[in-house]
Amino acid sequence: MSEPTGEAKLEMKQASKEVKESENVAEKYSAMTVSKNSEMGMGELSSAFSAVPTHKPVKKQIQFVEDKQEFSRFPTKAGRRSLSRSISQSSTDSYSSAASYTDSSDDETSPRDKTQVNSKGSSDFCVKNIKQAEFGRREIEIAEQDMSALISLRKRAQSEKPLAGAKIVGCTHITAQTAVLIETLVALGAQCRWTACNIYSTQNEVAAALSETGVAVFAWKGESEDDFWWCIDRCVNTEGWQPNMILDDGGDLTHWMYKKYPNVFKKIRGIVEESVTGVHRLYQLSKAGKLCVPAMNVNDSVTKQKFDNLYCCRESILDGLKRTTDVMFGGKQVVVCGYGEVGKGCCAALKALGAIVYVTEIDPICALQACMDGFRVVKLNEVIRQVDVIITCTGNKNVVTRDQLDRMKNGSIVCNMGHSNTEIDVASLRTPELTWERVRSQVDHVIWPDGKRVILLAEGRLLNLSCSTVPTFVLSITATTQALALIELYNAPEGRYKQDVYLLPKKMDEYVASLHLATFDAHLTELSDEQAKYLGLNKNGPFKPNYYRY
Repeated sequence: MSEPTGEAKLEMKQASKEVKESENVAEKYSAMTVSKNSEMGMGELSSAFSAVPTHKPVKKQIQFVEDKQEFSRFPTKAGRRSLSRSISQSSTDSYSSAASYTDSSDDETSPRDKTQVNSKGSSDFCVKNIKQAEFGRREIEIAEQDMSALISLRKRAQSEKPLAGAKIVGCTHITAQTAVLIETLVALGAQCRWTACNIYSTQNEVAAALSETGVAVFAWKGESEDDFWWCIDRCVNTEGWQPNMILDDGGDLTHWMYKKYPNVFKKIRGIVEESVTGVHRLYQLSKAGKLCVPAMNVNDSVTKQKFDNLYCCRESILDGLKRTTDVMFGGKQVVVCGYGEVGKGCCAALKALGAIVYVTEIDPICALQACMDGFRVVKLNEVIRQVDVIITCTGNKNVVTRDQLDRMKNGSIVCNMGHSNTEIDVASLRTPELTWERVRSQVDHVIWPDGKRVILLAEGRLLNLSCSTVPTFVLSITATTQALALIELYNAPEGRYKQDVYLLPKKMDEYVASLHLATFDAHLTELSDEQAKYLGLNKNGPFKPNYYRY
């Protein structure tokens, strides 16, 4: 055998050194074990030593004690439970879910049964746990960092107090971003009382932080149907306080006041509505001659429709689906029902991940847009047996019916990106022959008698805000638009707005957009006098007519 080279000798010497070091470590470990277990019984000592010489890894069983308790805890009060059922569910059906929607350790107790007081001595609120206020404050401060335009508006108008005397009752998602809006309204002089438009989207710690500052908040994550309407009523019906402005998302607050408190509703100076569902309800009231106050349609403003509906959903659809299902979209067949701004955003995101995307549409213009964007437009029944995922975003009802759910294949995912929970016929699934199994928070397996499972997310409610979060920057655009709409309606001279539904003035849309350009270090080109004259425009805008489609 030939003599090893110098390099080989060096490697052999290093290997020998590592073996000796390993032996020293083993001896040291053994000595430490004997020392630590010197007071053990013989059986325990033998067990401790027996693990040392073996080369097999020792598997440890991790006990999630708190989680186990959460999932084994059942609500005790029917009709007022934090583990909420959907609005359409009866209290006598076979569905039950033991999953917890909050991080609180006292989920069995409804917030309505607690007496809580903030540091100022006020109890005019109802949230999950007021002690979470400090954590919620940090969430709000983080959101403020990416909502610089709204903060800028707050600073510019704070000294003028354009909302002094305004008593705003709001029904929106209660998140850190919404809290920045609410605190902006307060800084501008308004008094606010707030409730949630969605039973799953409330951030409990944020609701606590707002309540701590004196805003009367009535909301918590996982409300029941009874809780939902009770919270709305507590916001509206309080002694010594009568609202004069409404900020709504979905129309539930407006509907409640119109039906139950008509005299209060008639004294409202203006309504600001941000969802397609709520706007539809307002137009129905207007058409029937029953809308007795002016309303601002924020949903169809350019800054809301293009940015919140399109760009926000393009990102948040994936966030919600990934957090709840961990599904990989490459090669998956997905149907997106509706090709409005929300549908466009969803389709673009899914296509980018390699999904095969189909679109259903009733509007020939939207259908043609989908075709030109490379999507196949189909009827849902044509592909119902082969698709892996169905996403609804139409604002309509019964878009996915029980018959279609019956024909879906095992493991299919069904979810909703529209505001209302009526798009998927969830009520038809609450029958004795189907079994509901809660596998994660906001994730249910609906099991058919033959063993087929359909994965239903957020019980058919809005996916992104129920199961994940949405980009803060986009919400800054929407919140700024809402704030300006409230200021406009509240300060408008008598006669400017009649009892009808109006779009946000184009000049305000452009102002909202301009406030957010600084984030991107964007620099607008300015028209010369000659150019402005040629186009027939004011150099400062508005730059497009109201009928222009962006």
